[in-house]
Amino acid sequence: MTSEITLFVNPTAGRGRGAHAAQPAASALRAAGFLVRTVLGADAGDALARARAAVAEGTGALVAVGGDGMASLALQAVAGTRTPLGLVAVGTGNDFARALGLPVRDPAAAGRQIADALKSARLRDVDLGRVGGTWFGTVLASGFDSRVNDRGNRMRWPAGRFKYDLAMLAELASFKPFPYRITLDGGDVREVEATLVAVGNGSSYGGGMRICADADLGDGLFDVTVVGDCSRTTLLKVFPKVYRGTHLGHPKVTVHRAARVELVADGITGYADGEPLGPLPLTAECVPAAVRVAAP
Repeated sequence: MTSEITLFVNPTAGRGRGAHAAQPAASALRAAGFLVRTVLGADAGDALARARAAVAEGTGALVAVGGDGMASLALQAVAGTRTPLGLVAVGTGNDFARALGLPVRDPAAAGRQIADALKSARLRDVDLGRVGGTWFGTVLASGFDSRVNDRGNRMRWPAGRFKYDLAMLAELASFKPFPYRITLDGGDVREVEATLVAVGNGSSYGGGMRICADADLGDGLFDVTVVGDCSRTTLLKVFPKVYRGTHLGHPKVTVHRAARVELVADGITGYADGEPLGPLPLTAECVPAAVRVAAP
């Protein structure tokens, strides 16, 4: 493996933490003997084009510095290649890094761990989800949670997480379950009234909400969590349990495992790794060992 690696930086991640995190991460990598070049971009499309060019030119690794959005962008560049991915997780959610057991908001420690993994060839192949030509590492969200995302993204005030708290309250006020048609591995169509359907390659989204708590990045299958036709009261009781993963025991919650999931519902946008995919219907496939990561 070449000793030159590429630092893929989002300077605005985590309210500016991305810019500050790049330096200690780069210092740790250089101290381990790597040549480090940094890739920025004028926008997401430009940054992705530059990352893909670095991979095509044979960079020894692509190291993403930022949050889940930057990790998602990096996946589009390295998925399906043998170029290792490193994550310096300094964003708001960092769910993919958490799923991989990587340091969170400690860029120097993340840099040292990546350097050690690369030098010792201690790399790990993990599964990814794919919808059309888009790859994801954590969860495809649809239903109530994606409606909250839709509303929050339309709001210009306030900034940060509080915006999504307000969006959730607004969605609760008009809440009702959605009719879904769900097909797993090409089998029978399940027609259900559901609050949300989450397709998990990883276990969490939203900064530690363990919606698919038992998902395994190496089993070749999604965990599909279906939260049924809850009332507002039931949803408010179940929601706090998501952070511990104990919601899976609730009678309104069912979990399925499948390698291919087709979701059909009207008026619902799918989000993967927190990024909008587009309106349902969508079909997600779990692709085994789709990316090589510098992780334990």
